Amino acid sequence: MFSATGFLSLLALSVLSVAYDPTRSDNLVVYWGQNSYGQTHPSDTANWQQTISTYCQDSVINAIPIAFIDVFNGIGGLPDLNLANICSSVNDPVFPGSGLANCQFLTAGIQGCQAAGKIVTLSLGGASGAAVFTSTAQATAFADTIWNTFLGGSSTTRPFGAAVLDGVDLDIEGGGPTGYAAFVTQLRSHMAGASKPYYISATPQCPFPDANLGAVINAVGFDAIYVQFYNNFCSVASYPNGGWNFADWDAWAKSTSPNKNVKIFIGAPASPTGGADYVDAATLGAIVVATRAQFSSLGGVMLWDASQAYANGRYDIAVKNLITGGTSGTTTTSTKTTTTSTKSTTTSTTTSKTTTSTSKTTTSTTSTTTSTVTTGSCAGVAAWVSTTAYPGGSLVTFASHLWEANWWSEADSPTGPSGDWADLGACTSLAATVKAQGTATIAATLTGAAHATPAATGKAPNATPVETGKAKSQGRGNSRVFRL
Repeated sequence: MFSATGFLSLLALSVLSVAYDPTRSDNLVVYWGQNSYGQTHPSDTANWQQTISTYCQDSVINAIPIAFIDVFNGIGGLPDLNLANICSSVNDPVFPGSGLANCQFLTAGIQGCQAAGKIVTLSLGGASGAAVFTSTAQATAFADTIWNTFLGGSSTTRPFGAAVLDGVDLDIEGGGPTGYAAFVTQLRSHMAGASKPYYISATPQCPFPDANLGAVINAVGFDAIYVQFYNNFCSVASYPNGGWNFADWDAWAKSTSPNKNVKIFIGAPASPTGGADYVDAATLGAIVVATRAQFSSLGGVMLWDASQAYANGRYDIAVKNLITGGTSGTTTTSTKTTTTSTKSTTTSTTTSKTTTSTSKTTTSTTSTTTSTVTTGSCAGVAAWVSTTAYPGGSLVTFASHLWEANWWSEADSPTGPSGDWADLGACTSLAATVKAQGTATIAATLTGAAHATPAATGKAPNATPVETGKAKSQGRGNSRVFRL
């Protein structure tokens, strides 16, 4: 009898086996660390994110950005590392005098992925309001910290122990560009002459130019740009018409980028619950093939995220076969499309909620309050501004109503046809008043939809193996966590 497991094994074998090669156009980059599937399916713990070695057992994925460093200058001047249900400062030991989690049980898994020819990088940011610099001096010093803590330097505080990561990814979705060019320049100075190659990537939103990273990628050279072609009008779902704008990114790569060999990746959600504007593997594969025929800057595909791809019938295999010319995997089936619970609450009282429609899934993150306010207005919430880039979950006032961004939005009016905004009611209504008072102080820093699903708040079940075999309990989700 032909089993589903056997089919997946054959499907995996059809993938062309290649290590990461920055000159190729068929690399597959898949984010890991935020348990996106667990957030959207809190009761389906069997399919929650597993430890990193799980995703390195075949040749499908070429690069794995670990997400996220979501606080840059935390306790003791060290960053915070938040890997949702796998490792965090809430459920794992921290280095003395800091809030930096000690995740050294992942060392062997990371090294195993690298030995298999994959690159493993560190993604900074997400939608955290704490992932910002106040000056170039601070950014330069932070580059030294990252080099010594995660890359080729040395420190007594190395969360991944002897594992030396292969580079850094900037997933900056709020806070502006201050300091990032200096950060990259300082990292490059460390990487020059190193005994192995290092890579620096950025993950902007598809509207061109990106509000937070546009000036940065113009100023310093990047090796790869993982453009988030989802949760936006310029998504893969708009291809080939609408706002699809890969041509703008290709033109930038060839005319403006300091590195004329930079590669542009098509970023997409790995399942219907991985972000808005999901398309099936056959559609995404066709987009990649057509784009490659027209634009030489194409580097491959980026997916958000590993947990979503694996739960969605190994969407990553289907996509990889299609972009490399594999002989099978032309379709993929979403095996988990419903959940018995639509709300999960973290230990920090942040509540994540998922809204599902027949065409796309939108995830936003909001903060609730126990206040019983019965009068008031939307005081403290700024009016919508057409030139401001709003992360998912941001609050604004417009036409005397309170509005919440469903995903990243810029220039699309709350009352416009884009669907970027949810109307929370008139500012004089009880619901709008309570919402405004409960979230006004964090409206500008909430993450929500670019890497579109916030991390789940629980740890992987005890039956799930981790790198050291230790059981894991409830964990902390990233306070921001787009995307993707």
